[in-house]
Amino acid sequence: MSDETKTATRHKPPAATVRQRSQRELVLRRFLRHKAAVVSLVLFAAVVLLAFAGGALWRYDYADITSAVSVPPSLEHPFGTDNLGHDTFAQVLRGTQRSIEIALLIALLAGLVGTLWGAFSGYYRGITDSVMMRIADLVLTLPLLAVAAVLTRGTSGSWWFVALVIASLQWAYVSRVVRGVVLSLREKEYVEASRALGATDRWIIFRHLIPNALGPIIVNVTILVAAAILVETALSFLGLGVQPPDTSLGLLVSEADTAVSTRPWLFYFPGAFIVVIALTINFIGDGLRDAFDPTQRKVRT
Repeated sequence: MSDETKTATRHKPPAATVRQRSQRELVLRRFLRHKAAVVSLVLFAAVVLLAFAGGALWRYDYADITSAVSVPPSLEHPFGTDNLGHDTFAQVLRGTQRSIEIALLIALLAGLVGTLWGAFSGYYRGITDSVMMRIADLVLTLPLLAVAAVLTRGTSGSWWFVALVIASLQWAYVSRVVRGVVLSLREKEYVEASRALGATDRWIIFRHLIPNALGPIIVNVTILVAAAILVETALSFLGLGVQPPDTSLGLLVSEADTAVSTRPWLFYFPGAFIVVIALTINFIGDGLRDAFDPTQRKVRT
């Protein structure tokens, strides 16, 4: 072997190593590329932190009555006060906290029921699927706001009861999405292999089908949070949601409805929080949709 050949061999660059990325890494990477979703996630996290931590640290409680009556925004009262002397900033923090709690509970309950309903319906198909989906279709045909108003009318306005009523009317949206995914997944080879090895239906559903449908489930549950915020706001605005002495963003907007021209800060500050929460969650859901299914972005653009 010549000296030139030996030299070329010694200086030969090492072979490049390719590390296979996991599904979680790919989803995270695609989500971080969605700048609007990342900004919205940071902003929503800041709102949640402000609502839950800020309310505990702020000098006024939402139920405190001060000597400052109908005072516009100032250093002492950043969001002003109402006609009774309540600090509006403290009330907005409490209202945001309660509205977020309601929305998250609605998303959790509706997502759980909808996932199980859709998974069992899509897996068993046949008469089981027909009956279960007709029930889901019936729920979807009900006018959400009107039925929720009837069910919450005359109650104490407990926030968890409001969340329970709204969740009982929104699970069907998730169930139809999960059913469609499960109908496709049940024909996959790993499901057939598991069935051939003697796995029970419950094992297949909870071990294979639901975990592989988590992408669409997470996206739809996220969007459900934004929808729940708006439904709760509408109910509270009508006086059928959260009731005093507790408060929510919708209730604050309802109580300030007649004071828009004289004390606009009572209306616009809680209204702004509603808009920010709804928009950020929608952008987060959009980013999650692109992260779990990048082909959706190509279709929309």
